[in-house]
Amino acid sequence: MSEKKEPNLLDGFKAFLMRGNVVDLAVAVVIGAAFTNIVNSVVRGVINPLVGAIGTKNLDSYSSCLKGPCEKAADGTVSSGVMILWGSVLGATLSFVITAAVVYFLMVLPMAKYLARQEARRKAKEGTHEVIEVTELEVLKEIRDALVAQRGSGHNES
Repeated sequence: MSEKKEPNLLDGFKAFLMRGNVVDLAVAVVIGAAFTNIVNSVVRGVINPLVGAIGTKNLDSYSSCLKGPCEKAADGTVSSGVMILWGSVLGATLSFVITAAVVYFLMVLPMAKYLARQEARRKAKEGTHEVIEVTELEVLKEIRDALVAQRGSGHNES
């Protein structure tokens, strides 16, 4: 009598973790977190000083008072009025655009070109294979026609 072993919880969890997609996703999250630090440094070290040439180096300090009078407390919180902190939104938008541009130009575009070349090579191989098959088919048809012609001419002689 053979008994089927039910997979235990730990085996199922291990199989889940070892799937390619889960591992790839984990690597992407770790790389993304490290890349976020780089982008934030570029924004703080390059973009903010460029904006600072016009105004202040800290984008977070750009704001507008929607309903005044706006007053900030010593800890930076708004004590009265309605303050719109559009500078922090601008900084986050710049970080996003820089991140998206780097990901697109350094990862997505090269990978798309690589995959397109691979697909073109695969199609070229298939095209060559089809030409060979068509040629073999034509040869087989010619052999068949020749055999039919021989049998037909041999049949007439009898």
